[in-house]
Amino acid sequence: MAGIPEVINTWQMTEQGKGGNPGKLTKTTIPVPELAEDDVLVEIAGCGVCHTDLGFFYDGVPTVNKPPLTLGHEIAGTVVAGKSDYIGKNVIIPAVMPCNNCPICDQERGNRCLAQKMPGNSLGVYGGFSSHIPVPSGDLCVLDELKHPLSHYAVIADAATTPYQAAMRADLKKDDLVVVTGVTGGVGVYMAQIAKALGAKVVVGIARNQAKLDRALSYGTDFIINSKGKDIKEVKGEFAGICKQAGVPKNVGWKIFECTGSGGGQEIALSLISFLSKMVVVGFGLQPNKYMLSKLMAFDAEIIGTWGCLPKYYNNVLAMVHEGKVEIEPFLETKPMSTIEQVFEDQHAGKFDKRQVLEPDF
Repeated sequence: MAGIPEVINTWQMTEQGKGGNPGKLTKTTIPVPELAEDDVLVEIAGCGVCHTDLGFFYDGVPTVNKPPLTLGHEIAGTVVAGKSDYIGKNVIIPAVMPCNNCPICDQERGNRCLAQKMPGNSLGVYGGFSSHIPVPSGDLCVLDELKHPLSHYAVIADAATTPYQAAMRADLKKDDLVVVTGVTGGVGVYMAQIAKALGAKVVVGIARNQAKLDRALSYGTDFIINSKGKDIKEVKGEFAGICKQAGVPKNVGWKIFECTGSGGGQEIALSLISFLSKMVVVGFGLQPNKYMLSKLMAFDAEIIGTWGCLPKYYNNVLAMVHEGKVEIEPFLETKPMSTIEQVFEDQHAGKFDKRQVLEPDF
């Protein structure tokens, strides 16, 4: 374990982009702050690159703390300073850390606490694309053992835990029927695995990349639909055929997890809402949608939003990973943090089929 640094090395977003045009990243140093009584300083082992980071960097999606700030909220590392109980421990830092002292938190909805701290957004200037980060200690997920390289656990801090929160919002239970739009994406691959780990009877994955769809069949997905070049009627026809083959109803009780954040994916998900359905919006996009809300009344159905994940659920997901119910290794690859500009560019262009985890090499 390294000692306490004199400064934090970091890649700051000094300018936001807009309309798909990139912002500006600057390699710099920032002071190590004085730690509050319950704070710790974490030496970062790895930080995952999330679609949300690209939204901030390319599309001008507003951050709570304005640039310059460091992006990155999928973080794993080792505590090197601060509260003595944690020093030397390997940890996952939750992507959203609630205040635990407000009416929203009292309702166990702290994942959407208005005073929450999110690295790379609302934790001052601090984010995961750095050598170190100061964070509150109360919600850390401690890794008592490592079954994977420490940096790889970064993907649990959002990519794998956000789907778990979505499943809780949908009240997902054993033998439920599940659809995942965007099953091949960075969140969708975990949504399917978590749904199956929680006992879903049938999981149908919908996406546009056939190779990734075929891969999904080995990771929680029972049936696949390639929506590329197909209209809604064709997709729904394939879905009806799958339901017949599986011996389940096509129009009752499906829980639909929309993970693409794209207009096309959202349109498909909305079209599959039926009697007693719950559609959970997991992916983020800027486009508007059109939907006849009276269908929700007629179907007695719901459309639900979800955000991040309550820190209390992290250990549940960690257990699924350690038990092999949720696989992370096939869906990530590591790169030096010095390649961040190229990684952002390539990920924005859709060139990766795995989650990119950047390891500090300052």
